[in-house]
This record gives sequence, C-alpha cells and structure tokens, in this order.
Amino acid sequence: MYYQTTIRLRPYPRGMHIITNELEEAILEMKGLKIGMAHIFIKHTSASLTLNENADPTVRSDFEKHLNKMVPENTPYFEHTYEGADDMPAHIKSSMMGSSVSVPITNGRFNLGTWQGIYLCEHRNHGGSRTLVITIMGQ
Repeated sequence: MYYQTTIRLRPYPRGMHIITNELEEAILEMKGLKIGMAHIFIKHTSASLTLNENADPTVRSDFEKHLNKMVPENTPYFEHTYEGADDMPAHIKSSMMGSSVSVPITNGRFNLGTWQGIYLCEHRNHGGSRTLVITIMGQ
C-alpha cells in the first residue's frame, strides 16, 4: 500500500515541539499497517523536522539555545533580512536540521525508541501554520 496526505499543523511558537502524537492521530491509514515506513516532509524553508529526546523538555530548550548561538540574529553580513532579523537564521537552521524524517511503522504506530519523538523545529518568531506531506508505504 502507498498512501500520501498533506496535513497542516497549527501555529507553534519559536522552539522545538514534539508532534509525534499529533501525527499519529492525523494519519488514520497508518493504524492498519503491520509494517511500513512513513516519510514526513515539511514544505517550508524556515522550519524543520528532526527526531530526538521526548521526555526531558530541557533538551528542546537546549537545542533552541545552541542553534541561536551557532546562527545568531542580526549578523552583519546577512543580506536576506527584509522579513526580519530571524529570517536568514531560520533558513540556515532549517537546512542544518533538515526538511524530512523517515520513521518505521510497526503495528499501526511509529516504531520509535523509548525516548524518541518527532520534533517540529520552528525557527521563526511568528512562523504561522506549517504544512507537512506524509507518504506511507507498507502492508
């Protein structure tokens, strides 16, 4: 079986947000699969996706602090600044983190490690809602 859907996430504030449960609830077709693979792609250049720690929220805040240190706002040599000081740093962070994740599916659920979750990484101060394309292959 192949299945593809597009979902729109509600707007999230800047930072790292676990969206694992939100995705599982939105993809009803996944529930009938014994085995499979989900590919999740974000259709934006100022937000990203990654997999990481789902239990301790300080991991997410540390990610945000470290990315801001690596790619600070108001860097004097950035030319792409007409959408604000967070715009070009958001593009760089998005490329660093990535635009997609692939996750195995087992018995209708994402087969993640005990402490893993899927993150939406919102790199803009006011990014708005985000669109994801989810492609599922399985049986």
